[in-house]
Amino acid sequence: MRIALYSLLAALFVASIASAQHPMVLKQEADRVAVIARVKPSVVAVFARGGQGGGTGVLINDEGYALTNFHVVQPTGPTMQCGLADGILYDGVLVGWDKVGDVALIKLLPKKDGAKFPFSAMGNSDLVREGDWSIAMGNPFLLATDFTPTVTFGLVSGVHRYQPPAGGGFLEYTDCIQIDTSINPGNSGGPLFNLKGEVIGINGRGSFDKRGRINSGVGYAISINQIKNFMGHLQAGLDSDHASLGALVRTEAEGFGIGKTRITAILDEADAARRGLDLEDELSSFAGRAITSDNHYKNVVGIFPRGWRVPLEYRRGDTKKEILVRLMGQQRKEVNDPMQPPPKVDPKQPPPIKGKGGPQGPAAKYYEPKAGFANYYFNKQEKARVLAGLKKNGDFGALGGAWTIDGGVRLLKSNNDSSFTIDIKDVKADGNETPTVLVKIGAFPDTLEIFPKDNIAAKDRRRPNGSGGLMPALYVWKHLMTKGEANLSECLHAGMEPFYPPRLDNAAPRTWSDQRVDADVLTTQQGLYRVKWFFARSDQKLLGMELRMQEYNEDPCEVYFSDYRAVDGRQLPHRMQVYYKDVHYGTFTVTSYKLAGN
Repeated sequence: MRIALYSLLAALFVASIASAQHPMVLKQEADRVAVIARVKPSVVAVFARGGQGGGTGVLINDEGYALTNFHVVQPTGPTMQCGLADGILYDGVLVGWDKVGDVALIKLLPKKDGAKFPFSAMGNSDLVREGDWSIAMGNPFLLATDFTPTVTFGLVSGVHRYQPPAGGGFLEYTDCIQIDTSINPGNSGGPLFNLKGEVIGINGRGSFDKRGRINSGVGYAISINQIKNFMGHLQAGLDSDHASLGALVRTEAEGFGIGKTRITAILDEADAARRGLDLEDELSSFAGRAITSDNHYKNVVGIFPRGWRVPLEYRRGDTKKEILVRLMGQQRKEVNDPMQPPPKVDPKQPPPIKGKGGPQGPAAKYYEPKAGFANYYFNKQEKARVLAGLKKNGDFGALGGAWTIDGGVRLLKSNNDSSFTIDIKDVKADGNETPTVLVKIGAFPDTLEIFPKDNIAAKDRRRPNGSGGLMPALYVWKHLMTKGEANLSECLHAGMEPFYPPRLDNAAPRTWSDQRVDADVLTTQQGLYRVKWFFARSDQKLLGMELRMQEYNEDPCEVYFSDYRAVDGRQLPHRMQVYYKDVHYGTFTVTSYKLAGN
């Protein structure tokens, strides 16, 4: 009797607490249900054509672009079918992918031209903390035959986790989010939401019971901030590669559990080595994030694409220095190169289901294969967008004759002001003239044949001396402005990269992060001149360029364009800051342009 009385009192006590919390609990539940209802229309059920195999995705804009996993689209082939919660099945096409990071971008085709899709906004995964609530939505075990996603709810159990490639594969999860929110085979590629309904990650891996693919309560989502770094590459149809510093590190244990991360090996060809990083230097921060262990180092480096420039801070003795480094790549040249053994199966991924081969269905016309690309069709679209935007700032197509530029210049080596004249002459229609560039600073002229008949060494084309190649840079700049991609052996969209214009006084910035501007990037090849062009994402105004000699493994000539003004109704830069090997060669201030017709 006494036990029964105690049980009754305990039940009444619990009920009274629940009753006191009831309004708050109800509100939380109502808010959660409302968020789920709002984001559910953006969740995509991805299927191989014919309905066999697939996974999940999430729409991120109203044009039908959706994120998913690489391991979801690899077996579907370049075209797939995608169902939304409205019960409608759409055709989809691969846009771009990041194999190492296990991310892919696809595009759903609207049933009517101009129709818009529901989508969910991307959040900020750097704000995610252990203990945050999260919502996963997807198509586990491909149960959603009516395309209605399954919803699970749980905690974020870890952040900044590192998951190395498993089973000899190449899929590497860096800086990922660990969750106890249930995900299973079929959830791959689906969204992880916060309670605001923002996408904070793409679900991809789970720690499954080895006796069967049963969720053990530990899953991993690729952070949305990592995906944002690759978004420009994905939209440009690229087969993206992840970054490497070109250096190895080790962590030395110190007092109070604090370690120092030191450089133990560095490649001679690594940009970091040319910037001054050396053995035994202590790596203190990378891209603005503190480095406290070699595991943390792998986590941070792995979220960036190959070719990006990021700030790096290191210590040598009592001296601290911040440098800006270009990142190398880590992926094999072709992951599926037949000369290399195929990657081993990753036991943490759903087994791939082979598609039927080439593109099929209405989406096939939006797919174009090309080595180095997931889908070259979208690269051409992005390139055309940038070139069209450049042309809106001024159409120079009829001004292919000689260009003469006059003004004043201050060179670092002399620190004196001088006048300058630049003459850029192209090939005549009859082909009897060799393109030349003349740069006259003060009373000292220098003329360079851009494509000489005798193949002079690359180092002899890096003129004027100390500029790293300003003269050929000026020629290819004029060619781009007047002829676009015509007569180039290559012109490609290379995604989005951070761009760091120097201060107008050429003084060192307080931090490199203060100077960062995100830019669209084109790469061109003309003879032995390989150029990377940086364009403002807002209006495609040309911000700068880097010119390299193809056979010459050295720093590029960097030219930064600013102070745009109208010249006969066309926008042209009136300031050019030139750098080579991190040294300011000179600033050219333009007073006049004379542009001759074709």
